Amino acid sequence: MTAPHPDHPIWPPEFADRYRAAGYWRGYTFGQMLRERAAEHPDRIAVVDGDRRVTYRELDVRADRLAAGLRAEGIARGDRVVVQLPNIAEFFDVCFALFRLGAVPVFALPSHRLTEISYFCEFSGAAAYITTDVEAGFDHRKLAAEVVAKLPELRVLIAGEPGEFRALSDVDAEPVELAGPEPGDLAFLQLSGGSTGVPKLIPRTHDDYIYSFRASNEICGVTADTVYLGALPIAHNFPMSSPGTFGVLHAGGRVVLAHRPSPDEVFPLIERERVTLAAAVPPLALVWLDAAADTEHDLSSLEVLQVGGAKCSEEVARRVKPVLGATLQQVFGMAEGLVNYTRLDDPEEVILTTQGRPISPDDEVLVVDDEDNPVPPGETGHLLTRGPYTIRGYYRAPEHNAKAFTPDGFYRTGDVVRLTAEGNIVVEGRAKDQINRGGEKIAAEEVENHLLAHPAVHDAAVVSMPDDYLGERSCAFVVPRGTPPKARELIKFVRERGLAAYKVPDRVEFVDQFPQTGVGKVSKRDLREAISRELVPELERR
Repeated sequence: MTAPHPDHPIWPPEFADRYRAAGYWRGYTFGQMLRERAAEHPDRIAVVDGDRRVTYRELDVRADRLAAGLRAEGIARGDRVVVQLPNIAEFFDVCFALFRLGAVPVFALPSHRLTEISYFCEFSGAAAYITTDVEAGFDHRKLAAEVVAKLPELRVLIAGEPGEFRALSDVDAEPVELAGPEPGDLAFLQLSGGSTGVPKLIPRTHDDYIYSFRASNEICGVTADTVYLGALPIAHNFPMSSPGTFGVLHAGGRVVLAHRPSPDEVFPLIERERVTLAAAVPPLALVWLDAAADTEHDLSSLEVLQVGGAKCSEEVARRVKPVLGATLQQVFGMAEGLVNYTRLDDPEEVILTTQGRPISPDDEVLVVDDEDNPVPPGETGHLLTRGPYTIRGYYRAPEHNAKAFTPDGFYRTGDVVRLTAEGNIVVEGRAKDQINRGGEKIAAEEVENHLLAHPAVHDAAVVSMPDDYLGERSCAFVVPRGTPPKARELIKFVRERGLAAYKVPDRVEFVDQFPQTGVGKVSKRDLREAISRELVPELERR
């Protein structure tokens, strides 16, 4: 059984000892990692953000000064701090300052709104909330004021023009000696793409997370010469650690930040900075591929394009090398742990048609049926996993952990996969009630609960519908209470409840009743089939 912990299960001693003995967990922290890189090559550029070029020495010094300033603000080792920052250099200042202090970032996304942010702050017991001023036309200071109205004791720091709150740039102090965290301590909390309610919080330690991107570097060929384009939101697990920004900083490479992922911003950055490695979700990769055919920018420096976050269709995969001249690397993983890569030297058909194989020799992968019995090789089943960087339980979620993990510590990923004879994973779909909208995970139950709050809604069921661009979009089937409201009225209602924009239903369909399974549950499979059947004639009419 998993060893006890006040907030979440941890690896049993026999597993932890094995991972240390194998050299996976090397007993150092994020703060030590940055200190080492700054000592090795202080004047090398670590982060590029527009016209700002931050060296490793400057990042190290800023982390020290900001850590001392945050300590003076009353933030202590072990305190949780919700961090909601876009792709700006301050993201790394804040992360490494909190790591040095031993405080725990809770990573939110720029797209999150009042419902999510207030929950993260309250549930985690956050001591502070660090956000930006205005991003993509949205005033995060107004959001911060709404959060503080609910949680008056919450400290708020703003990266940018602060308004009524304190500016992050003013939080600066002479460095002081800090005890800092231990390698096995909680480093940060990430957000799950869970299938029920608001996201669960994923506890990651310094030991396990550093191993994941250090080992990823070896697989992905990341070195001090790597120039990585951070175009996806960098608080996501994929662009953070697969190998992502942290992996590149571990290697002493350069991280180039794009504020927007559109080709008109990304392509000039690739040309100017001679980017060698970039990561995209499938819809974004498709946009880049379409735009690359007509661009005048020199993209020849790009050696590898990683595609992950959702399954990459074979049609898109086959276009990467002919159009960009880069090697495609498929990435399939989860913030809870397990990450799989196609290898750069794999045969072309493996790269094009599979989602790769695990990072670690100690990643244990099971494919089982509904009763947890192993399925024959090559057949589809539910993916279960455990290993040196896969969590043993969510943060403060004992009831959910009892369902999401087996008694012997395997995580139930919710993915339906099959294994090839060579051990590569092919993703066939999801078993959980979850929608993958271009890499953004939507918990159907969360959106349903918001719809049910409308007085004209008797019942609601949210399902995925196929989409050529995003892979999936969301459709809300609604049983009205009396006269049906207008679809746009429901969409406006959900949006105004402070839900992230990507969670707002793309389509609303009114029905008299829901189809049911044999045991009386709503048959979402029948609803998905119904909306797919309706989409076909619509597309044919276009």
